[in-house]
Amino acid sequence: MKEWLRSIPAVHELQNHEQFEFLQRENQLDVTQLTKYLKEALDRIRSLLLNGEWTGAAPGTNQFIDDVFQLLGANIQKQFTYTIERVINATGTILHTNLGRARLSDNAIHHVVETAQNYSNLEYKLNEGVRGSRHSHVEALIKEITGAEAAMVVNNNAAAVYLVLRALAENKEVIVSRGQLVEIGGSFRISSIMKESGAKLVEVGTTNKTHLYDYEEALNSETAIIMKVHTSNFKVIGFTKSAESEDLIRLTQSTENVIFYEDLGSGALFDFRKHGIGEEPVVREVIEMGADLVTFSGDKLLGGPQAGIIAGKKKIIERLKKHQLARVVRVDKMTLAALEGTLIDYARGEDGVHNIPTIRDLLVSIDRIDERSQRFVTNLLQKTDHFQAKIVSGTSQVGGGTMPDVQLPTLIISLKHAALTAEQVGRKLRTQFKPAIVGRIQKDEYIIDLRTVTEEEEKFLLQALLQL
Repeated sequence: MKEWLRSIPAVHELQNHEQFEFLQRENQLDVTQLTKYLKEALDRIRSLLLNGEWTGAAPGTNQFIDDVFQLLGANIQKQFTYTIERVINATGTILHTNLGRARLSDNAIHHVVETAQNYSNLEYKLNEGVRGSRHSHVEALIKEITGAEAAMVVNNNAAAVYLVLRALAENKEVIVSRGQLVEIGGSFRISSIMKESGAKLVEVGTTNKTHLYDYEEALNSETAIIMKVHTSNFKVIGFTKSAESEDLIRLTQSTENVIFYEDLGSGALFDFRKHGIGEEPVVREVIEMGADLVTFSGDKLLGGPQAGIIAGKKKIIERLKKHQLARVVRVDKMTLAALEGTLIDYARGEDGVHNIPTIRDLLVSIDRIDERSQRFVTNLLQKTDHFQAKIVSGTSQVGGGTMPDVQLPTLIISLKHAALTAEQVGRKLRTQFKPAIVGRIQKDEYIIDLRTVTEEEEKFLLQALLQL
């Protein structure tokens, strides 16, 4: 062992090797950085030798030097490989939180790339030649689409909730129905956010029933906000009762210095109810009822980037914009560009809305899914006998903590491999292909739902299956 360790070439010898020069050119690394990685590779080899785990050639041989550079090259590739990578979502869950939620429209993507590659007027008024505000770029669009007097954008909806409570209700009371004290996700709870903001939570009603009189009885001189939280990520059914938004709005309008604030969360700017999908309230409706403030997400039903949008009365929005916390939670130029591109699609009306992948995937007809599924299965079975395949009725999920009770009718492709289990098929598709493919496993079958697969991705998916 000592002889082997002594036989490992010195770093300066390996630096003069042609493979060192090749790796330097190929990976555009300077000598110092590449030498650092080389030392790390040699340290790793020494450790493996001492533990009896080295499987390469013996030190002192030409093959050993090749093995050193092979390990070095693999380490460099791993170091400079993106960890965020493209994935084909074959699960049928449209807003899949683990897979990045909403896909952006082509218009939004183009606007992001153009904004990222160039200087922009992010905080500059071109006509006046003076400093501007980043809020202005999407505010007019949000006002037009929602009917609000003013609007601003922060980095996510939890930040929007926190800013509203901190700026408008610090050391004051906020009345919330006990049945609406939701956990947003990742253990972030409305009650916890409220505590961190400095607002004082006043719970009213019960888990399943809260009446208007519960709010009336809780009102006092310390009340700053009546807050309604839309339960977008769960559904309470049975013996239930909740106060309607319009009733709470009338109550606050008759009470001095109390704001009605509704956290809509999912952010529906499009009325899915007209297409028989869910009962999600549209932001414009709540604004038109007279709500003082509404907050909602950008990357859920809206179909844009992660963002928290605050819309409502101008005098209140101006207070939020001037609060010191607004700078802490502000969004960058790429998020604003993505949101602007998405909102312009909305502003174009029905035709523009169908440019947004989230809406397009939610509204796709079962006839279209059937047509694509039949073609896919026919092509697969014509080219391989490794699979059994059938098309069966199923359901797609909206996902992203939205419309929890909505089951979208779909057709799924159920696959069985002759030699591989469903788990093995899933693992190979996730780990052996770029882009990785993520489907569902149901009992001993691998499930594909083409609702969330583009036609380009469908071709890649077919070729991947043929290689198994």
